[in-house]
Amino acid sequence: MNYQETLTYLYTSAPLFQQVGKDAYKEGLENTYALDEYFDHPHQKFHTIHVAGTNGKGSCSHTLAAILQSAGYRVGLYTSPHLVDFRERIRINGIPVPQEFVIDFVEKHRAFFEPLHPSFFELTTAMAFLYFAQQQVDVAVIEVGLGGRLDCTNIIQPDLCVITNISFDHTQFLGNTLEKIASEKAGIIKPHTPVVIGETTPETKPVFLKKAISVNAPIVFAEEEKRLRQADWDENGNHIYQTADYADLKGELGGLCQEKNTNTLLSAIHQLRQTGYRFTESDVRNGFAQVCELTGLKGRWQRLASQPTVICDTGHNVGGIQYIVKQLSYQHYQRLHIVIGMVNDKDINGVLTLLPTDAAYYFTQASVKRALPAEEMKKQASVHGLQGNAYPTVKEALQAALAQADKEDFIFVGGSSFIVADLLTTCYTS
Repeated sequence: MNYQETLTYLYTSAPLFQQVGKDAYKEGLENTYALDEYFDHPHQKFHTIHVAGTNGKGSCSHTLAAILQSAGYRVGLYTSPHLVDFRERIRINGIPVPQEFVIDFVEKHRAFFEPLHPSFFELTTAMAFLYFAQQQVDVAVIEVGLGGRLDCTNIIQPDLCVITNISFDHTQFLGNTLEKIASEKAGIIKPHTPVVIGETTPETKPVFLKKAISVNAPIVFAEEEKRLRQADWDENGNHIYQTADYADLKGELGGLCQEKNTNTLLSAIHQLRQTGYRFTESDVRNGFAQVCELTGLKGRWQRLASQPTVICDTGHNVGGIQYIVKQLSYQHYQRLHIVIGMVNDKDINGVLTLLPTDAAYYFTQASVKRALPAEEMKKQASVHGLQGNAYPTVKEALQAALAQADKEDFIFVGGSSFIVADLLTTCYTS
């Protein structure tokens, strides 16, 4: 098989959650342990940092990897979902796993894993751990796929756990209260392993405390440490942070949500130093300022064009959209255009309630089975006073927005990681 044939095999033989949703989800770690034993426990051959949370875990994972990479560590990075190419999920020092490794992994080991009927994520996690071990990384930053307690990444014994925040997402798997969701996320907290909690609510903080105390894990609440003192912007749209440890810390990632992420990261950096990781102030500054170049991160308040301005963001639930709407209110433009689509298992009405009614809307759908049809999105949006037309593809929706927009206008594209994926694949290929 060539690379494309191998991907087709993976997507069809091991259901991909981003395509089919709950039918791809497998509860329990039996397959994970079987794969781990077969590959001789590769995750035990390198250090790890585990990152969970409803929103922000991708940005935090990439920034931690960028800082460690700047410090000279050989850094593995495992994240999901991918936007353009599957290989984005598995990187070392920002370089995606080679196509040949993906092909060889399937050809050499399919006789073992096919009878297990693993999920796509179970198989991809095993692939990542094996690759990192074979390539002898010093440390790997591992982003949780879904939840924490039963996520197949949870077999690792990390040096540090990070939980960014808790809001409503994947409630069909994690529970329909913040306490239940927090309990699932808290499942990554390990005995005697420090954990940094980025944000809490009155419902979630006791859950984290109880879990940490039960396993004697040192726990730090970033909100209480308050290492971020002030956040401003420079003329290029980059964050400039004043922190307890660094003056004028430049952050490449845009979006108001990054202020919360940065406060979490500052506490995580402090804890890593406490556990023996070595990096200088220059390494921290370089990681924050060049995270996209160092790690290949895309889709976080990413500017794609000017005159009119085109921005995309992968925020896809109520917690993420709240920050995006606030960010949009700070922009200077003549008129706002929003190209939006969602998947059918999200809180559609919760998101639509937040969106501004004075924007021009272009409702669309991503090229995944979970996508809410554009016409249905338009119908539901009209109930909330959001007016616009429906388009069958992201490309057609963007083309319509560009045709309607003046140079001084602002076009936002989002609502789903898969909308952004289609945008980058079909409209802004590099």
